[in-house]
This record gives sequence, structure tokens and C-alpha cells, in this order.
Amino acid sequence: MRFDTAWLIVGLVGQTAFGLRFLVQWLHSERYGRSLIPIAFWYFSLAGGVILFSYAVHRRDPVFILGQCTGVFIYSRNLQLVYRERRRNAEAD
Repeated sequence: MRFDTAWLIVGLVGQTAFGLRFLVQWLHSERYGRSLIPIAFWYFSLAGGVILFSYAVHRRDPVFILGQCTGVFIYSRNLQLVYRERRRNAEAD
């Protein structure tokens, strides 16, 4: 497999993971009958963001790098907030 082909596959895998987050969120919301964001949404966002960030660095695309870098920070922070809330709820019980 050529190096460029491998990176193309990496980019497509990242984009797929990133896109799956919307499917997960939609199905979760449909299940509960209201708009909700499950934790899997943030994991797919983070995984897709990290993979796409790697792809952007390989492509040397500063716009893409900046966008993904910012997103990775936000997804990580949301996971941190989710776990902080869970820890507080567990301590309260």
C-alpha cells in the first residue's frame, strides 16, 4: 500500500468516526424522545478529531489543523465535565 493511500484511509476512517457521532446522537435522542447527547457522542468526536488532526498535520493544512485542534480540546473538556458530574453524583449518593 502506498503511503498516500494509507493516509487517505486514515482520513476516511477519521471522517467516518466523526460522522458516526451524529448518528449516535440522533438514535439516542429518538430512543428517549428528546434531544440528548450521549457520552458516545464525545468519544466519537474525540476519536474522529484526533485522527483528522493527524491527517491534517500530514497534509500540512493550517486551517484544518486549527479546526481539529480546537475541536479536540472541546471534546476532551466535555468528557472531563461528564466524568466530573458523574463523580459528584456518586459522592452525593
